[in-house]
Amino acid sequence: MHVIFNGWFWDRPDTGSGQYIRHLLPALRRLAPDLELTLVLPDSTEDAVPAGVNVISTNTARGHLSKVWFEQRTFPRLAGKVGADLAHVPYWGGALSSPIPQVVSVLDVIPLLLPEYGLGVFNRLYTSLVSTSARGADHLITISQTSKLDIEQQLNIPTDKISVTYLAASERFHPMIGRERDAAVRAKYDLPERFVLYLGGFDRRKQVNELLLAYTYVIEAEGANFPLVLAGKEPAWGSSPLFPDLRAYADKLQLGDMVRWIGYVPEEDKPSLYRLADVFVFPSVYEGFGLPPLEAMASGTPVIAWDSVVSDEIFEDAAYLTDSSRKLAGAIIALLLQPDFRATMVTQGLSLATRYTWRKTAQATLNAYERALGGQ
Repeated sequence: MHVIFNGWFWDRPDTGSGQYIRHLLPALRRLAPDLELTLVLPDSTEDAVPAGVNVISTNTARGHLSKVWFEQRTFPRLAGKVGADLAHVPYWGGALSSPIPQVVSVLDVIPLLLPEYGLGVFNRLYTSLVSTSARGADHLITISQTSKLDIEQQLNIPTDKISVTYLAASERFHPMIGRERDAAVRAKYDLPERFVLYLGGFDRRKQVNELLLAYTYVIEAEGANFPLVLAGKEPAWGSSPLFPDLRAYADKLQLGDMVRWIGYVPEEDKPSLYRLADVFVFPSVYEGFGLPPLEAMASGTPVIAWDSVVSDEIFEDAAYLTDSSRKLAGAIIALLLQPDFRATMVTQGLSLATRYTWRKTAQATLNAYERALGGQ
């Protein structure tokens, strides 16, 4: 079987779609070495492409309209030209018309569930476009049963046309592997001896505002012993309704030096950052899966997450689930000050993380390919 991949997000490992394809391709390569894989890139960026994967670089500019052209014209044309058996678009951006069978990964349907994520003429048109293309795809892949149900309901797609392929933490997230880098990472970001960590985006659904409010209660109870470290690329604060000015909010709450903003963290530093943290907090109200908490668990760090349907599905009892800023504060304090409870949560997290592997993801993906081809 020859599978050709849309690689628009290959050079964006800071995004969920970029993480997904960067882990999936090597996992497929290891599981099925006879599988022929071709990756179509918008430009000549070939960083970290696995050995044995064919690469086609195109001369495509970056931008909204260029992305649509790449998805609807460039990639389908090349998919037909190289003689592949199957095209895989590993994000919600399938072609309306494909010369060969097409599998599309719809990781979530956030623009349909949360209207503020679909504001603006272009966003509305693009969501309509990719919704139509998803309905016409030969098969869909998603990353949780929660997301599958959302796709069924929002796009009116039959359940037998959708496969669930859970994600996993990379092998490099481990309590011991790579610990020799921990001291250098601590120095690089000037991290305190003990701290609570958030790593992710700062858009509204991530609910970092709830974490900041929770920290006023943590400080009230514990003083300045456990600073909050916020990691992730900061947006232009207040530039849209999706990005409230969280720095201004932190100032309003008078959190001062208790909040450390360390900015974008490259992939190679993340394992150490998770390991060094006393607690990882992920208060996002909606995710297709929620990979950062699983990475933290695999690193041996206890996790607090927002109580949601997908959190119940993926994390079960391995994460402390909360649904308010006060409960969030209570969970943070409990994990910081109760060693036995913390040890239990670490053990449960490590156990859960081992149940998810990229080999399983790759096998489920291959099964989805067979279903797509079998329907022809």
